[in-house]
Amino acid sequence: MDRNDYETIVVGGGIAGLTAAVYLARAGQKVLLIEKNNECGGLVSSFNRDGFHFDAGVRALEDAGIIRPMLHELGINLEFVRSPVSVGVEDVIINIENENSIENYKNMLKKLYPESGEDIDRIIIEIKKIMKDMEVLYGIENPVFNDLKHDLSFVFEKIVPWFPKFLWTVRKINRMNMPIEVYLKNITNNQSLIDIISQHFFKNTPAFFALSYFSLYLDYIYPKGGVGRLSEAMLKKLIEYGGEIKTTTKIVDVIADENLLRDHNGNVYKYGNLIWAADSKTLYRNVKIGKFPLKIQRRIEDRKRLLLNNRGGDSVFTLFLEVDEPLESFRKIAHGHFFYTPSKKGLGDIHRQELYDLLKNFAKIEKQNILSWLDRFIKFNTYEISIPGLKDPELVPQAKTGLIISFLTEYDLFKKVQDAGWYEEFGIEIEERILNVISNSVYPMLKKKVIRHFSFTPLNIENRVGSSEGAITGWAFQEHMPVISKIQSSARAVLTPIPSVFQAGQWVYSPAGVPMSILTGKLAANKVLKKKNKA
Repeated sequence: MDRNDYETIVVGGGIAGLTAAVYLARAGQKVLLIEKNNECGGLVSSFNRDGFHFDAGVRALEDAGIIRPMLHELGINLEFVRSPVSVGVEDVIINIENENSIENYKNMLKKLYPESGEDIDRIIIEIKKIMKDMEVLYGIENPVFNDLKHDLSFVFEKIVPWFPKFLWTVRKINRMNMPIEVYLKNITNNQSLIDIISQHFFKNTPAFFALSYFSLYLDYIYPKGGVGRLSEAMLKKLIEYGGEIKTTTKIVDVIADENLLRDHNGNVYKYGNLIWAADSKTLYRNVKIGKFPLKIQRRIEDRKRLLLNNRGGDSVFTLFLEVDEPLESFRKIAHGHFFYTPSKKGLGDIHRQELYDLLKNFAKIEKQNILSWLDRFIKFNTYEISIPGLKDPELVPQAKTGLIISFLTEYDLFKKVQDAGWYEEFGIEIEERILNVISNSVYPMLKKKVIRHFSFTPLNIENRVGSSEGAITGWAFQEHMPVISKIQSSARAVLTPIPSVFQAGQWVYSPAGVPMSILTGKLAANKVLKKKNKA
């Protein structure tokens, strides 16, 4: 049995774990990064198939005053291009080029819902207010990535005048913590209008987060070579700083009262500090706490119950297409990052009460009735469509196009279908329906030009990334969050009740994706280094 000692071990090689490990290695610590897959990156990764480049998780990056400052601080040079966004409903498509595009969005909604013109005006007013708040929220580079002790000009010229505005903005954010669906119902009773705005987002997404997206669309960037270039650059920097990496290794025991880890091969690792950047439920299922004082044991057990009784957020179904059609055909229709809804009717209760009833009574419902529900779910849904070649033409073969089409969906549905024995068939049924809906609406060329197609389901995400319920942004938005969910408390998001164990990559606040993962990775590394300095 092997045993190795490290100052810090980071479990989970996604972007949060990579960030934590890089900063600790840069500080001179003996660091080991453990990842269960053959490659690092998690949802910030890319792959190639038949010469087509596809992004496996996120389709673009949102800087949020975090990504570029981190790369600058670490001396990482990545070439980015803008990832402009288009939004479309039925045959009305707008390109979001700048802040003034909000007027085009308003006109699009009024064309679709002329009976709700006054309601739309009120919604646009709210979005414009939030756009100004976003300018404050991300108005400066995140201070965590600046050496404030040696950059007093940044402190006095940037932070001091910005901070009061920041606190005021935070108060407004907290007042808009209600679900976007509820918030919009206070403005309009047009359910289709509510759906066409809210079904872009996870269920019960806080109103501020959802309505801020018009600003976030303007912030999207894309690394030349694909999203996975970010993780690859971080991994290279970790090796450069002397950090160790162990892939295809799954941690099965966290013997926290002895500061030991055990992997699936029986190897044991000793750590001074542990940063858990993988699935939180897995940590608490595997942790051993027998020798801790009773008070600490109770805190850990309380945290374990809280997490295991909650669930991850929405997952996603993704269809990948290899198409024998040049990029220019698609460029004429929309940008390479495109949110499209084939029908202005919206989902209504199809993905809420109807889905809840379907899951509750699944064993009693005939397959044909489930497929009938699926017909309507696919027809009225909103799709995120990414075309990597429109951002970087070198990512596809000559005169061909790769498309990534995805929609938010419920993990439990796929799990029940799998248990019923027709999981593969269900995936094929979904693929065919997506192709039918999209080719009969926005991309007619897909009817005859698709070379190959394949898909990822929430179960694939759970198996590959390891996130509970296949969640892609952490925990479900709900009244009582199991983790820190206030922006002003984000520094505490990396703490756990387990001695010498920190966490990274937990959902904290908008934005709940790559920037937050990077920030919590850096904050966790800072806590470890601060603890060492105190010792």
